[in-house]
Amino acid sequence: MSEQTLENLEIEGEKGTFFTPSVKFNAETGVCSLEGESYLEDTWEFYDKLLVWLQKYAETGKPLTFDFKLTYFNTSSSKGILDLLKQIKNYEDQGGEIQVNWYHPEDDEDNVEEAEDFKDDTGLEINLIPY
Repeated sequence: MSEQTLENLEIEGEKGTFFTPSVKFNAETGVCSLEGESYLEDTWEFYDKLLVWLQKYAETGKPLTFDFKLTYFNTSSSKGILDLLKQIKNYEDQGGEIQVNWYHPEDDEDNVEEAEDFKDDTGLEINLIPY
């Protein structure tokens, strides 16, 4: 079996009719960030790419730091985010070293509530970091 090198995954954020968050997944450092707004035309296709990458990254056994810096996301994006968090939790359950940081505007209670719901739904420890 040949070992494939995992590439960094970077997607430039876009704002228009729909909003695509910026994605920076670093295969070497294990630092991943999802930043901006997530209101997509094809949410499943977008988040599926991220899930596939995370699955491959988990095979490396290296530590993972995931930074969420989302100012807004719609309901379908929320499902995609939950799927990402479940994937991260799965990696943690397999012995992976993980850290999840949720950056939120200091005055955005809805954003914090969403993060709390994600914590409850996944059992992940999520660091809430106001800015």
